Amino acid sequence: MLRQLTVWYKNRFADPNLSALFLLLTGAFATVYFFGSILAPLFVALILAYMLEWPVNYLTRFKLNRTLSTFVVMLLFISLAVFAFLGILPTVFKQGAALIRDLPSMFNEAQIYLATLPAQYPDTIDPTTITLLVENIRAYILDSGGFLLSHSFSSLLNIAALIVYAILVPLMMVFMLKDKQQLTNSIKQFLPSNIKLVEQVWVEMNGQIMNYIRGKVIEILIVGVATYFVFFFMDLRYSALLAVLVGLSVLIPYIGAAAVTAPVAVVALFQWGLSADFVYLMIAYGIVQAIDGNLIVPLLFSEAVNLHPVVIIIAVLVFGGLWGFWGVFFAIPLATLVKAVLNAWPSRELLAQAEQQE
Repeated sequence: MLRQLTVWYKNRFADPNLSALFLLLTGAFATVYFFGSILAPLFVALILAYMLEWPVNYLTRFKLNRTLSTFVVMLLFISLAVFAFLGILPTVFKQGAALIRDLPSMFNEAQIYLATLPAQYPDTIDPTTITLLVENIRAYILDSGGFLLSHSFSSLLNIAALIVYAILVPLMMVFMLKDKQQLTNSIKQFLPSNIKLVEQVWVEMNGQIMNYIRGKVIEILIVGVATYFVFFFMDLRYSALLAVLVGLSVLIPYIGAAAVTAPVAVVALFQWGLSADFVYLMIAYGIVQAIDGNLIVPLLFSEAVNLHPVVIIIAVLVFGGLWGFWGVFFAIPLATLVKAVLNAWPSRELLAQAEQQE
C-alpha cells in the first residue's frame, strides 16, 4: 500500500506547480480552521476589504488616487453601517423582544386549539399523542429560552471585544485597500516560485467571487426591502424582524427560503387565523419569492459558474458546519474554487505526455 501511495504521489505531484497549489490550499484551510477564532477580525476585515475593492477601483477610473478613493468608499461604508446599527437593528431587536414576550400566549392558543382536535377527529387523532406533543413543545421552548438568556449574558460580557473589533476592522480595511499593492508584493516574497497553477486558479475565481458577493448583497437588500413593504402595508406583526430574516435567508440557497416561510406563516396564522388576510399575505410573499428565484437571481448571477443544486446544498452543509455564517455566505464561491482547482489539476494523460516530452 505504501508503494501505491508513493507512485500516486509521484504521478500527481511531480510538477512543482501542483505541489505549490496543494501546499497553499492546505495551509490556507489549516489556518482558517485552527486559528479562525483568533484571527477573526483579520478575516472579517479581509473579506470586507475584498467586497469594497470594486467601488475603490471604480473611483480610480475618474483620476482619483487610491488613497482618496479608499477614504471616500470607507466613509460611505461606515455611514451605512452606522445607519443599520442605529436605524434598523433597534427596531429589529425591539420586535424580537416583543415576539419572545408574546410566545407564551401564542403557545397557549396553540395548546387550546390542539386540545380540540381529538374531539373533532376522534377516529384519527389520539388525545395521548396531543398531550405528548404539547409537553415536547413546552420543553423545547423552555430549553430555547434558557439558551437565549445565557447567550444574552455572554454577549454582554463580549461588548468590550465588539468595541475593539469595531475599531480594528475598519482600520485594517483602510490599510488593506489603500496599500493593496504593497501588501500584495510583501506576501509574494513568501510564496513559492512555481505558482503558475495558483495564478491560473486565482484569475478564474477572482471575477466570479466578486460578482457573486456583489450580487448576493444586492439580492439581500432587494428581497428584504420588498418583503418589508409587503408585511408593512398588510400590517403584519414583527414586519421588520421577519423581513430581515427573509432577506438573510437568500444566503442559503433552496433551504433558506423554505426555512423562513415557517415563522412567517406561523405569525400570520396567529394574527389572522385561516382568513382572507392570511391567504393574501402568503400569496404576496410567494410572489416575492418567485420574483427572486426566477428574475433577480438569473439577472444578478448570470456570470456565476453553473453548479448542480446537490453540489450547492452539500457546500452549504460542509462549509457552514466548518465556519458558520461566513461559511454559508461563501459556500458557492468555495464550491466554485474547488471546481476550478479540479479543472486546473492536470489529468493523468497530461502528466504522462509531460513526462514523455522530458
